[in-house]
Amino acid sequence: MSITRTPAPASVQAQLPAKKSWLETALRAREISLVVLILILTAVTTSQHHDFLFSADGWREFLRQPTILILIGVGEAMVIITRNVDVSVGSIVGLTTYFAGWLFKNIPGIPIVVVVVLTLLLGTLLGLFNGVLVAFLNVPSLVITLGTLYAYRGIAVLWIGGNFIRPSWLPEAYKRLGTVKVLTIPVLLLMVLVVVLAVGWFMTSRRQGRDLYAVGSNPEAAVLYGLRTSRLVLTSFASSGALAGLAGLVYLAIYATGDSQVGTGFELQAVAAAVVGGVAIVGGSGTIWGVALGAFFLATISSALPVLGIPSLWQQAVVGIFIVLAISLDRLLAIRHANAAIAQRKRA
Repeated sequence: MSITRTPAPASVQAQLPAKKSWLETALRAREISLVVLILILTAVTTSQHHDFLFSADGWREFLRQPTILILIGVGEAMVIITRNVDVSVGSIVGLTTYFAGWLFKNIPGIPIVVVVVLTLLLGTLLGLFNGVLVAFLNVPSLVITLGTLYAYRGIAVLWIGGNFIRPSWLPEAYKRLGTVKVLTIPVLLLMVLVVVLAVGWFMTSRRQGRDLYAVGSNPEAAVLYGLRTSRLVLTSFASSGALAGLAGLVYLAIYATGDSQVGTGFELQAVAAAVVGGVAIVGGSGTIWGVALGAFFLATISSALPVLGIPSLWQQAVVGIFIVLAISLDRLLAIRHANAAIAQRKRA
């Protein structure tokens, strides 16, 4: 991963060679390790319970289940890369899910594409509101988004109350999105992969995407260099909100229902997917592909461990262990990078 192709501040330039050497190698190893772990976990579970993959819906569910977490994980990663965090994404998923169902119910015959656009717009606005507060009030993002987590959830509870989305509200064409397949692969997964590829390309091949890494690597140097850090922070939060809105649409297509509690707990899963996938919690590094694999791995754990008879408490413990290992690995790499930079300066 190359963060910049244009001249960067001296403090950033001094870090780039060592970071590229150590961090890219580590991230590639992280991604390969995740693929191996997914394959092993799937093979063990399938050997114990053949229906895990080979039942009527086993293969479809295996590929479809990670789609929601991949979307919110990718959006979360864009925020974490800028040295921030967004813990309101679960509440955004809940609001946008019901908003889409409400549109279908209250505007008969509304085109699906209009519902998609309006729902993405709502998600973007909710994320942008977070970004405005973080960028211009200089309040830690954890504090801001913790507040909006409860605010957005409160709005959902007041609006939805005891109601819930009914399958009869949704057009048949929209409900089919949750089941239709291409060569045994769910269309929803293919759509999510397109999003992952697009965001990954943006982060690595577009200047604004690379600037997000620069902001997270060294915010002070980014300001001195002339980067519009506030605009970049806004971009990351708006993108996170938009992807959470898209996750709401995917949730509605899969389950064809939803209430005021949809998305509860998704925010912690999103952070976990990003960290396990190789995004440093202190910002400035990580790949979108790694996040997608991290989300797929966590989704596989949540579906495989119950099949193996492991209690839910231990499922959470396993996820926690992987988060601790991921953060420890990132810290170890940072220390080695710092020591390498010091040694290089002494030789010079």
